[in-house]
Amino acid sequence: MADIVDRNTRSRMMSAIRSKNTKPEIILRRALHATGLRYRLHASNLPGKPDLVFPKYRTIVFIHGCFWHSHSCKAFKIPETNSAFWKKKLEANRKRDKCHSIKLKQIGWKVIVVWECHIMKALILRQIQILANNISSIIKSNCAIADKVAKI
Repeated sequence: MADIVDRNTRSRMMSAIRSKNTKPEIILRRALHATGLRYRLHASNLPGKPDLVFPKYRTIVFIHGCFWHSHSCKAFKIPETNSAFWKKKLEANRKRDKCHSIKLKQIGWKVIVVWECHIMKALILRQIQILANNISSIIKSNCAIADKVAKI
């Protein structure tokens, strides 16, 4: 199926998508703050500029959008228009994510990945605080490597 908008309109729409302070990110930040956790945002001195950094616990939280990071959920689908470009781009994103996680673990950080669909599902079910509590317990645990994907 062809795109329903022209090339310039699609380009303008795609360029308007934010990489910081997205709705899922703000929702999770508020919920984690309510659990008593304090964090830094988008630390540029760490690989991947993590969304949330918990220095006290040496823990990083990445909040990944399902499309941009190729999550295996119903929210992700490779576009039919220019699919070769998108496959290449999204695969590069996944490789970069993996590389950043490895580097962070090597320098002693725990890494937690939270997917956009999990946040939105928790919001719909009115269980965002339960998700935040789960993440909080992972962050506060003494495990050297979190390597967990937080979901509800």
